[in-house]
Amino acid sequence: MVNVLVCVKRVPDTAGSIALTADEQSVDANQLGHTVSAHEECAIELAVQTAQATDGAASVLTLGSDDAVEQLRDALAVGCADATLIEADASTYGPADVAAAIAAVVSERSAAGTTYDLILLGNDAADTGDFQVGVRLAYALERPVLTGISTIEIVDDTVVARGAGPAGTEVFELPMPAVVAVQEGGVEPRYPSIPGRMKAKRAPIETITPTGEPVGNARVRLKLPPEQPSAVEVLGQGPEAAPALVDILTEIGVVTR
Repeated sequence: MVNVLVCVKRVPDTAGSIALTADEQSVDANQLGHTVSAHEECAIELAVQTAQATDGAASVLTLGSDDAVEQLRDALAVGCADATLIEADASTYGPADVAAAIAAVVSERSAAGTTYDLILLGNDAADTGDFQVGVRLAYALERPVLTGISTIEIVDDTVVARGAGPAGTEVFELPMPAVVAVQEGGVEPRYPSIPGRMKAKRAPIETITPTGEPVGNARVRLKLPPEQPSAVEVLGQGPEAAPALVDILTEIGVVTR
């Protein structure tokens, strides 16, 4: 039996047009909806799969305002058994603060008899891309950690994890308890069913108030990459376009003459 805790973050839906706040510290979400990142959607799916395969339970946790309950209920709707909100102003928390807050909850529950064999997170957040919380959390809990992982499998007391490396797929074995940061692409997140949504709507959410003041984020600013211009070249119509198409395929090395 493997009990899994998956940690998520409420972020602006970056599928739309992105703008930054005036202080360049975050994404301006005034015209955007909210969701969790694609990495975290896959982390939720892996948590639910692992719990179901081992007769364990998947729990979901987030740090943020009461609005983040929406994302917790989305995770409950696809199979997580319980949810926890660390209620705080996420904008005042840096990666080290978030990791410390999660570690405090995990440690307190462990002392009370509720343990998590595996903690899953997204590889990075869609809004800030900090890439830090997973590693910092593992360090705080003194657990082994992997990042950039696409799939996991539990074999006895070991996590067998796979992720993309420079030379192809890399395979790791990690003793539990462990922390794994998940990258999208390894699994297809499931959609919630109507019964799942109804059950999630009624489920209680445990709310925790963190102790201590956050140090904050040392980020200087975010920067939007320049827009990439797009252009369309019409090669021709009908058979007349064939020679131009062959020229382009030859130029990029797809075919040789």
